[in-house]
Amino acid sequence: MPVHSGLAYIVVQHLDPTHKAMLAELLQRATSMPVREATASLRVEPNAVYVIPPNTELSVKGGILRLAEPSEPRGMRLPIDVLFCSLAADQGARAIGVVLSGMGSDGTLGLQAIKTQGGLTLAQEPRSAQFDSMPKSAIAAGAADVVGLASDLPDAFCSS
Repeated sequence: MPVHSGLAYIVVQHLDPTHKAMLAELLQRATSMPVREATASLRVEPNAVYVIPPNTELSVKGGILRLAEPSEPRGMRLPIDVLFCSLAADQGARAIGVVLSGMGSDGTLGLQAIKTQGGLTLAQEPRSAQFDSMPKSAIAAGAADVVGLASDLPDAFCSS
């Protein structure tokens, strides 16, 4: 990703709520953008990366990150849909959602919400994903404007 794209990046992955998250540290090794674990009431700034903490749902309202305890029991959670739906409501046509490798259908409803608001939606080409069911679900639902290799997806929204 270009360091000075003017975009903020919020990364949500399905995490085991009992394990310490290492994603922020791992991502920091790959970018010169600041990478921080999301905290409640943190203003989203451009050219920065925010990572969901374990055992939380993350949303955005008024450009501010909101954390909440998961509303569903473990195994039924859809943290990507929660984030994307809030992002669609908060940012409208400026929202961008990307679904990468993962199991289940999390992200599909959220991409549909972003698309409805005129935002940009992207999904990883399922054949290139370690776990293809999340991108397959998004594509089958018609929720992805762009489908491509994960390495090619930044070109789609950095040029938008």
